Amino acid sequence: MASFVAMGALKNLAHTVRRPATARLIARSFSAEPSRVVIDKYVASSASVSQEVQRLPNDVHERNSLYSNEDVRTMAGVTAMVRNDWTKQEIGEIYDLPFHELMYRSATVHRMYWDPSEVQQCTLLSIKTGGCTEDCSYCSQSTRHKTFVKPTPTLKVQEVMEAATRAKEAGSTRFCMGAAWRELGNKKNAFNHILEMVRGVNGMGMEVCCTLGMLNADQAKQLKEAGLTAYNHNLDTSPEHYPKVITTRSYQDRLDTISNVRDAGISVCCGGILGLGEDESDRVGLLHVLATLPEHPESVPINALVSVEGTPLGDDDDISRVDSFDMARMIATARIVMPRTMVRLSAGRLSFSEAEQFMMFQAGANSIFNGDKLLTTDNPEFDVDQSLFQKLGFSGKPAHQGPRVAPAEAEGKVIITKVTHGE
Repeated sequence: MASFVAMGALKNLAHTVRRPATARLIARSFSAEPSRVVIDKYVASSASVSQEVQRLPNDVHERNSLYSNEDVRTMAGVTAMVRNDWTKQEIGEIYDLPFHELMYRSATVHRMYWDPSEVQQCTLLSIKTGGCTEDCSYCSQSTRHKTFVKPTPTLKVQEVMEAATRAKEAGSTRFCMGAAWRELGNKKNAFNHILEMVRGVNGMGMEVCCTLGMLNADQAKQLKEAGLTAYNHNLDTSPEHYPKVITTRSYQDRLDTISNVRDAGISVCCGGILGLGEDESDRVGLLHVLATLPEHPESVPINALVSVEGTPLGDDDDISRVDSFDMARMIATARIVMPRTMVRLSAGRLSFSEAEQFMMFQAGANSIFNGDKLLTTDNPEFDVDQSLFQKLGFSGKPAHQGPRVAPAEAEGKVIITKVTHGE
């Protein structure tokens, strides 16, 4: 049976700070001579702790509950904490740090909360391509734009199972299915097929993610019951810049879907796209919305626009190209303000060299999409990614297993301050 035990053998020092129940959970005082920290660890059995069982729960809510009384973590002069009351100014100050300082802080935060050598591998399959009625100015699948994409019918269940099998054999542990719809609406037959796909992929031992447009509460509940792990619904950009990119769906529509997904107990995957003609203040604005949600998303994908001829943004020569420093700065800031969130290096990765991708991993990315396609755009092939993983010393996160306990935490390098509420 799973147990929650104190591992006294770990070299650490636990500080308990009593505060009134209404007080903000902030503690800054540390022992002058920290000798050891006793950290509560989730252990899969009562057997002696080994590398094999140094993992946290896979369920993000269960995982976060283990740290409900945790205030701050400190290591190597950097302090981090999970909080939902960030101001836009605070996030902007982090985003604007000199690049070398930002990278140092984000890499340190990453090591306080995660094992930097473990990277989640996800595969995205378009199960329904083209024919979308939305007017997203970056999207090749909109019926409003003349692009190379031609509408196709929804894939059959067996076709999806075969694709998931190939992805699993290539090392992916999360299989994501995307459909070019504004919303599920009353697509009852298509939804029933998708529920069957979710059950099938889950039965293969893979985690399952979907991105199907807007969902209502009942649809989210049915997906949860079918075994859906996560639901992707990006905000794309800041609330201020959003109307310049999309007019057929409001920002609030997106937030409502995210709320329905979260309330159903499904992990939220929500991020954005760089290169939509936004200012840096809009990038900060997007991170501010994500970091002040009632719960931080389980994962935040950071995409670089892959411009497609025939779309408004693809035909706009005034849109500047997103470079590796833009991506690293966004990833690093996301890592600092949402330290327990997986940050996914997503679309546009093919345009960056291996060295540039390594910089993004150093900034705090710990998840990727692999496979040769991301919906309709090119992506590095499986064998290329496996070669990169070997080169960088990375290993993939197993399916249905939580992340490894951060080695820095297990080795006693992290000072953790906890808070006990007064009565």
